[in-house]
Amino acid sequence: MGAVRIGARAERAGVSVRSLRYCEEQGLLRSERSPSGQRHYAEDAVERVRFLQRLYTAGLPSRTIAAILPYVDSPSDADTDAAFTRMVEERDRLDAHVEELVRARDALDELIALNRAHRTGQLTPGCRA
Repeated sequence: MGAVRIGARAERAGVSVRSLRYCEEQGLLRSERSPSGQRHYAEDAVERVRFLQRLYTAGLPSRTIAAILPYVDSPSDADTDAAFTRMVEERDRLDAHVEELVRARDALDELIALNRAHRTGQLTPGCRA
């Protein structure tokens, strides 16, 4: 399959047309232009967009993604060290975020247990288990 218009590619990737345009504006994704100026994306754009979405979902900003993409696209000695440092920094940041999420989940679990105890009459108002 050759180049496909933006709407079809966005649908296949499971993202909005706006997301594709944003990725392109940030230099994270390339398209070809038709004579009428319409964007057309190659087949591999779907996997690229899914990869970018995973990084965005993890909380990586566009500038960080842009900094590591040269390594992703064509690893070389020139970009390996810089990409490694950046990726380790982001992994450490994600680890700290995961730890915060686990603490928040644990606090919510405690509240759920208190609520459940209250609902079943095992806890009176104003008392903590």
